[in-house]
Amino acid sequence: MNKYPVWLNTLVLVILIAGCLLALPNLYGSVPAVQIANNGGSEYDNERLQEYRQFVEKTGVTPEAAYIQDGRVVLRFDAGTDLAPVVLELKTRYGRVANIAQTLAPKLPEWVRNAGLNTMSLGLDLRGGVYVLLEVDMNTAIDTRMGLYEQAFDDSLREAKIRHRLDLDDRVITIRLTAPDDLEAARTVIERADGDVLVADGTDGKSLTVRMSETQIKARQDFAIEQNITTLRNRVDQLGVAEPLVQRQGVDRIVVQLPGVQDPNEINKILTATATLEFRLVDQSGTEPGSRRYPGRPGEDSQVLKRKVIASGDQIVDAASGFSEGRPIVSITLDSAGGESMLQTTMNNLKKPMSTVFIETRREAIKVGNEVEYRDIKTEEIINTATIQGIFKNRFQISGLRPGEAHDLALLLRAGALAAPVFKIDERTIGPSLGQDNIDRGFNAIRIGFLSVILFMVVYYRTFGLIANIALLSNVVFIVAMLSLLQASLTLPGIAGIVLTIGMAVDANVLIFERIREELAAGAAPQTAINSGYEKAFSSIADANITTLIAAVVLFGIGTGSIKGFAITLMLGIITSMFTAIVGTRAIVNLFYGGRKLTSVPV
Repeated sequence: MNKYPVWLNTLVLVILIAGCLLALPNLYGSVPAVQIANNGGSEYDNERLQEYRQFVEKTGVTPEAAYIQDGRVVLRFDAGTDLAPVVLELKTRYGRVANIAQTLAPKLPEWVRNAGLNTMSLGLDLRGGVYVLLEVDMNTAIDTRMGLYEQAFDDSLREAKIRHRLDLDDRVITIRLTAPDDLEAARTVIERADGDVLVADGTDGKSLTVRMSETQIKARQDFAIEQNITTLRNRVDQLGVAEPLVQRQGVDRIVVQLPGVQDPNEINKILTATATLEFRLVDQSGTEPGSRRYPGRPGEDSQVLKRKVIASGDQIVDAASGFSEGRPIVSITLDSAGGESMLQTTMNNLKKPMSTVFIETRREAIKVGNEVEYRDIKTEEIINTATIQGIFKNRFQISGLRPGEAHDLALLLRAGALAAPVFKIDERTIGPSLGQDNIDRGFNAIRIGFLSVILFMVVYYRTFGLIANIALLSNVVFIVAMLSLLQASLTLPGIAGIVLTIGMAVDANVLIFERIREELAAGAAPQTAINSGYEKAFSSIADANITTLIAAVVLFGIGTGSIKGFAITLMLGIITSMFTAIVGTRAIVNLFYGGRKLTSVPV
């Protein structure tokens, strides 16, 4: 009785060894580092690694280690190294071709790194860094969509040869028809173009009004949030920031957490920038419907451009800054749809001028009385007008930009266009000393709680209490291992979840041991009492842990930020504690007491 088969004992041992290996990297700590990413998106090789290392060594600072991780160069330095001069030198020399970020890197031995083992990710409250809360301009998202509807409906009606005039006002498109007999035909064209819009008859009997339904508005708002989250993640990745967190908060806000970053200026500029491009033909006659005048940059002439957009920023799949004939340029690559549109345009408009429109939205604060109000300003200006000299498709270059502007624009275009402008409404920079203080306080809480539980279990349950303590230590190791494997961020509330899990894990063993005592008091044989204790306590343990797991899943599903951090460690802790408290302790008990003739049980 009370004997595990060899395969099960082997499985428990393998799981324990695997957990120790996965948790091992967290023993080495982190040191200052510089991470360098190619702003063209391609991965670096060992040749570039050596180039960057040798350049840094010439500045008088020798990296403690240098390696390539995820296609990026990581230069690791000894603790306490001042990296500000190193980063400045790197940006001066390589700022045009690389994104350089100061961060923290785990001080892992080479064999650990080569084995693919990683430390667990530390949240902003533990590691320090920049916290930015952004608000998405939902009104612009809806207005932009209505503008696209206006253009699409105008094109569809023209193709159907229905004479009309379109007006867009206050998110309502009014379609005025020249011939009242075309009313039903126009309705059919609109509904075929998009069957979800709301189409109603005008009061004059020869017009239609079109507006978005509430479902469409909600879907557009959700799309704007999700698209912006994706774009912001891409932008942060382009900057080379390690372990960023970008997630939705509430209806129209996005939280960006950048652990390890201490200079928010460049980050803020890239996060909130809404710069994009549009390519339009010049209306040389100035009389085409929908054409309007766009200003040039200071010192440049304005131009009347056609309404139709040939290609826009959301169709750009790659962009890289560079120089041609001493002038800064951005090399553009369009997607298939944009490339096809550009091909048709250049084929049909040789020797005609085409302009590149630079579009940017920013928010300015103005003081009205004692209150501060915000005003959104959209700037549209022509940065380049060139005559189409040949036929091209999805690869071409634009000029007319300043050097720094070309680099930033290429980064923004490569990362993707924002579906709607975002504005910063809160920002906090947490210093590394505060992060370390939080870490020390959190782990002191774990130590105090852990040691208190260990002492109680040994005093109250003797040898069986010592076995429970071994399982408890294994449980903490498994939690750290799972956090490292999943790369889930450990936050200060997450540490609270670990402390709670320690109490819950030992609670399962208390139920088992008390059940064994009850069986012994009822006159059961020692081996029978041990077997009954584990089997009869299992249902109570399972019920308690499953209900808590359900609560943790709900917290993770509806919570944000620190609540998710608490829920993650709580869920992992429940899963690992079920294994260590039931399977783990019983494996040890069976190993020492199983199959033996016992006169008493040290519990």
